[in-house]
Amino acid sequence: METLDNENFVPTSDEKNIALLCHIGTFFGGFILPLVVYLIKKDESKFVAEHAKESLNFQISMFIYFIGSFVLAFVFIGFIMMFALGILALITVILATISASKGEFYKYPLCIRLIK
Repeated sequence: METLDNENFVPTSDEKNIALLCHIGTFFGGFILPLVVYLIKKDESKFVAEHAKESLNFQISMFIYFIGSFVLAFVFIGFIMMFALGILALITVILATISASKGEFYKYPLCIRLIK
């Protein structure tokens, strides 16, 4: 297996598809799918592991941000923040999915990287 630092690294079609599912699957199962994929594939494919980790970190970050927004909803600003976070999550997950399908890496904005 080639390292990710290698400029000639080309993920296989299966790796791209699994990485793609890590991102798009969050619409249906939240952080569960990226977590399962990461635990299963972390030793088999660094490409898939990186995408699963990034997706998992983003979903955890969004959960934390939504909790903060919920608390602030009592002051009305939280409703605006929840709407903005929803739009941000939708757009960035789509961008990450496109990057994964191209065999590229994607770093989510505003992501707390708890899993390294």
